[in-house]
Amino acid sequence: MTKFIRRLQKIGSSILVSLPKEWIDANKLEKSDEVEIETGSDSLSITPSGDSKPPKEVTISYPVSKEENVIADITGAYLLGYDIIKIKGKSAISIEDREKIRTSMRRLVGMEIVDEDSTNVNVHFLLDATTLSPEKILKRMSSIALGMFRDTLNTLTSGEKTVLQTMVNRDDEIDRQYFLLVRLIRSTMVDKKLANALNLENIDILDYRIAANLLEAAGDTIVELANSLTGLSLMPAEIKKIYDVAKEIEKIHEKSIEAFISHNRSLAIEAITLHRTYHKKISEIRSLLETKKQTSIDMFDIVYSFDRIARCWNDIADLVKPVYI
Repeated sequence: MTKFIRRLQKIGSSILVSLPKEWIDANKLEKSDEVEIETGSDSLSITPSGDSKPPKEVTISYPVSKEENVIADITGAYLLGYDIIKIKGKSAISIEDREKIRTSMRRLVGMEIVDEDSTNVNVHFLLDATTLSPEKILKRMSSIALGMFRDTLNTLTSGEKTVLQTMVNRDDEIDRQYFLLVRLIRSTMVDKKLANALNLENIDILDYRIAANLLEAAGDTIVELANSLTGLSLMPAEIKKIYDVAKEIEKIHEKSIEAFISHNRSLAIEAITLHRTYHKKISEIRSLLETKKQTSIDMFDIVYSFDRIARCWNDIADLVKPVYI
């Protein structure tokens, strides 16, 4: 992106600003042609009227070098906002790599294989970015993570552990939504018109990126917690203490997400206060466990996992900005 500085000029009752000649020439504009102007709270963007932005396209040469990975290259191009990704082979693409490419499409929301032959695979992003909603994607991630947490927590009292086997697949869906959200917010950083369409300021883009990362981390931690609980036997007294305290994490999550989505500082403060209370209680349990010589390492791992999950959701509440007068 090239930056130009222009001085405002007053002609009659109008304020005018000249457009860079390089931009005029690049877009093949002439006198009396129309341009489209969009304004934000502190920004203004100009595009040729009726101009449709060409899709971003990238070509990945196959086979990739030993240091690279074709799936990592595809994922990277997706996250960078490329609409068309072409895998162009100097030789036939192996059946193994072709299957990996197909599998990767299931992880990348909106990407589909539209054309392929023995040496080429072309994939396109088929969704319109302006119809996507960062808020809805984040809510989707949040809902899946909360469901995973509740089911994992309930195994402490129900003893039914078969549901723990579903956690990996459910976390995969969080990852899919996470990749989609990262792609969307990265695109808004380089496309002011898209940012305006989604009503996102720079600080909003950054906050969504951090919140999504925290939810993705919470999902991973819940999977770790589920794995720890799968083969662990707990004493009833220990189960009761941990369950009663960890149950409070649900309220921290619900208030944190609602506060973030609605920019409600009061709710954020409630979530932060709940986390302080929770942290005090879980610290007491940790101290109690430390006094028991027979306490296993697995038990400490479980307590620590609950603490990490709570901190993820508390950190989302911290993103809600105070209102300054």
